[in-house]
Order: sequence, then C-alpha cells, then structure tokens
Amino acid sequence: MGAIKTVGVIGGGAWGTALALTAARAGRDVCLWARDPAIVSDIRARRQNSRYLPGITFDEDLNATNSLAEAADVDAILLVTPAQTTRAMLAALKKTGKARGPVVLCAKGIEQSSGKLLSKVMSEELPGVEPGVLSGPSFADDVARGLPTAVTIAATSTKTALSLCEALQSPSFRPYASIDILGTQIGGALKNVLAIACGAVAGRKLGASAQAALTARGFAELSRLGAAMGAQSETLTGLSGLGDLVLTCSSTQSRNFSFGMRLGEGFMASDLISAGGKLAEGAYSARVAVKLAEKYNVEVPICETVAQMIDEDLTIDDALNTLMARPLKAETAGI
Repeated sequence: MGAIKTVGVIGGGAWGTALALTAARAGRDVCLWARDPAIVSDIRARRQNSRYLPGITFDEDLNATNSLAEAADVDAILLVTPAQTTRAMLAALKKTGKARGPVVLCAKGIEQSSGKLLSKVMSEELPGVEPGVLSGPSFADDVARGLPTAVTIAATSTKTALSLCEALQSPSFRPYASIDILGTQIGGALKNVLAIACGAVAGRKLGASAQAALTARGFAELSRLGAAMGAQSETLTGLSGLGDLVLTCSSTQSRNFSFGMRLGEGFMASDLISAGGKLAEGAYSARVAVKLAEKYNVEVPICETVAQMIDEDLTIDDALNTLMARPLKAETAGI
C-alpha cells in the first residue's frame, strides 16, 4: 500500500476524538464520524467535544461528519466504537462500499455473543479488507491533550503496520509496529477484566501491596492464556499487554478500574447495571475470557472471580476468600 494521507475515524467519543486529533497532528487529512449530530456541531462550531473531552479546545482541523460514507472514503479507517458494536459498525461500513484500505480496530474487548476476537468478526463482516489493531497504555484525555503516549499498532503485514505507524506518529504519540494481531488483542481485552479486580481491591481499601500482587498474578493469567492462543511473548510483555495492564489496573481514569472500585465499596454488579450507567468493557469480556481459558485448558482464577462478581453478584469479601483459599502453587517451574 502507498502512503496514508487521509484517515477516517469512526466514533465520536473521547477515544475516537483523541485519535482523530493524533492523526491530524501527524499531518493527515482527518474525517471524524459521530452518530450524534450535537457532537458534530460542537466540533465544527467550537472545536470542542464538550460531552466527552470537557475543557479541551482543538487547534487541529477536524472534518466532523454524520456521513459514514464520507468518513469511510479514505486511505485508512480507525474504528473506535465499543467492542460490542463492532460487528454492526463493520456491516454498516461494508454497505457504504467505501472501505478499501486497512481498518484498524481500536476497541479493546471480545464479542460477548460469539466469544470471538474482533479481528475474526472483521474477517466475517468485511472479508478482503486488511485488519489492524491499535492498543496500548493510553487514556483518551492524555492523548487529546498531547501528553506523551506510546502504543502498539499491529497489522497482518509488516508494510501495513509500518505505514500505519508513520501515518499516526507525532512528537507526543509514538506507535510501535507489530504483526501479532492476535496477541495485541488479547492483552487489550483481558486487562479490562483484571482492572475490575484491581479496582475492587482498591475500593475495599486493602492496600497497595494487595493491588500490586493482584496485578502481577493477573499478568500471569494474561500470559498463560495468550501463549496458549498463539500470541508472541514479546507482545504480551510489551505495550499492549503488560504496559496497558499496569496503567488500567492503577488509575481511576480507567472505566474498568472505577467499576471495580464500586464493587469493592459494596455495590452489587446487578445494581450498577440496572442503574443504567455505561457498563465497563471488562464486564462484557469476563465470562467470555473464562470460556476461552476453558477451551485452551488454562487456569484464570482472577478472571473467573470477576465473572462471578458480574454474573452472580459475588461479594468482594467472598471473592477474596475464594482467591486466598486456593491451593498453594509454585511461581516457577521445577518446584
């Protein structure tokens, strides 16, 4: 493929707007699609997305639109809508007949209804279009403000991965190329589940030692499942694996961590869900991650416990008792 000069960003939320700004800073012509006409008007009239990025005014020139066909008629597409809407959005992109270049999946999750990674969903809905994945330790607000950020961009070919990195690189945004699409997705999906567990520990005020231990043991789960599914070890220990896990498991800027904190404070998942708030992506992915682990015969006790907290209203105290009462095991081989 040639140089990427035009970029379409599908999704007018915080992350979509932040990535649109990133592409503009890298010198690309950017078309940002948002479903809500009010967001399009806000960006056009005031150079702001006050609903999702309050207090930030853009210097960059973004072409905001409600036309999906217009946003898809570009050299590369960044799909930045929630993971559970990915299939529907890909089907809508196909209907435009415009999606020709790589489509980069920027949501972090696993399709709940099928248990499939989003790249598999894309192969079913947009066959023949090359998939990409963007993942790593990145909060939308930081990226929108131009604070230093590094991410992984994976594609099926080295050429495409490098072209995408070049298209988005700026002094404050450093992408690293990869061809491990599978591993890049696994890290992004599982860290959301593990962040709920770490948030619950923080909400219960169990201390930094417990939070660090849970993060480390969570990374062991991520690594075991990733390896069993065929991910490269360098990916799992890199930005989209360990890097994203550390960020998401330690900050209230993470929706998943904040959701876990509410559980740790004594709220039941069913109450939080019925209250109508936006559900954290890890809540969708928890049970799916457990089913994947069963398929590959991998133990994921932390993910299993989070799934029970989401699906069965397991309390934080019962969850901790379950984890702490597990049989003793060696951390290294040979013992």
